[in-house]
Amino acid sequence: MSDLIFHHYPQSPVAEKVRTGFGFKGLSWQSVEIPRIPPKPDLMPLTGGYRRTPVMQFGADIFCDSQGILRELERRYPEPSFFPGGTQGLVWGLSRWTDADLFVTAIKLILSASADSIPADFAKDRSRLYLGENVNLHEIANTIPHLISQIRAQMEWVNQRLEGNRKFILADSPGLPDALCYYLVWFLRGRWEGGPGLLSEFPALEAWEARVREIGHGTSTEISSTEALDVAKDATTEFSQDIDIKDPLALQAGQQVGVTPDEDGGDPVVTGNLHILTPNNVAILRGDERVGQVCVHFPRVGYRISPV
Repeated sequence: MSDLIFHHYPQSPVAEKVRTGFGFKGLSWQSVEIPRIPPKPDLMPLTGGYRRTPVMQFGADIFCDSQGILRELERRYPEPSFFPGGTQGLVWGLSRWTDADLFVTAIKLILSASADSIPADFAKDRSRLYLGENVNLHEIANTIPHLISQIRAQMEWVNQRLEGNRKFILADSPGLPDALCYYLVWFLRGRWEGGPGLLSEFPALEAWEARVREIGHGTSTEISSTEALDVAKDATTEFSQDIDIKDPLALQAGQQVGVTPDEDGGDPVVTGNLHILTPNNVAILRGDERVGQVCVHFPRVGYRISPV
């Protein structure tokens, strides 16, 4: 059985991004379905309070945020590469577009267009997480034509890149940019009633979408959340201490720190002892009676680290 455990739920667009990456690399993985909104009692012992979806687990190493997850997948499974043609740095820059401005615009459109039909607790949770406290989705709905125009223009960018019989965004084989764009197309098509009509304007994009969908998600096996907790409890981190002495935060190995997303989505601070601090990664050691000691990993970009 694969050592890769993935904590997610089927409707999550960000999890779809990672599942698409599993397919590109042909991976086998273990699937743990988690609740769509808190509380998430069998996830918190692993993450120390990080509540966003998805989370990836290898033994006692817990990877939060799709940026950190995809980076670790490339490290562990370098072939086939997410970066055909050697475009690593460029692609991470691209992710700041797809996963920030474009994703938030899609969230605004999809939540506001369905404000009268989605469960109130889900609408409140996602609005606070991505759009801020006390957001009025009905007010945002007044801007739906503008939101559509913004998404339409950016879908045209992707369509232009794919014209001329180009199979995938970078090359003849799929790469990370395909996952970064595909999950947004998947989200628009499946969660907004106007999605299929909008996307039908872009024939090259729709042909590419079908190619990516056909690749699938690799091979998954369902396990329970308690089984995943037992795996963590029986393991220790694979990672040695690694602190960049040139890091501008000037933090020390073993120092008690807190990690939280930069944007204010009401996320709790995850605290622990600093174990890894590099230009792209931070990891902390923390303990919980249900899992023992785990190492929780985050990307640097988009996260704030502070002494506690």
